[in-house]
Amino acid sequence: MAITLENVGIAVRDIEATIAFFTDLGLQVVGRDTISGDWADTAVGLDGNRARIAVLTTPDGHGQIELFEYLHPHAIETEPTRPNEIGMHRIAFSVDDIDAALEIAARHGCRPLRGVATYGDVYKLTYLRGPSGIIVMLAQELGTA
Repeated sequence: MAITLENVGIAVRDIEATIAFFTDLGLQVVGRDTISGDWADTAVGLDGNRARIAVLTTPDGHGQIELFEYLHPHAIETEPTRPNEIGMHRIAFSVDDIDAALEIAARHGCRPLRGVATYGDVYKLTYLRGPSGIIVMLAQELGTA
């Protein structure tokens, strides 16, 4: 059986703010829609499912995220995930300039959870809290930028 990763889906509080964050980091919107109907109820497992969605891709086209802003049923607020919790953990991006990426994130009110670390002689990296509490890892391979 062949298998390919299609995308990572993320439910968000404000789709426009989340799109702005990820497009400022360099992702590109490749599709937007409002979904509803029997097929959506069946696929997602929620009756009366209605959501605004957007698909974003990395510039190289190899990574995609799908954002969902639920209109019905209303989204359920939960505590933001912490790095050591079981379940969906984070979304990670390689960047060629971590300082520039952090400046962009700061314009959206997003800051590192603690700071920027250096992993051996391989990466500078950090975790930050993005829109809707999403944990975003940014990593710059040392020797770039």
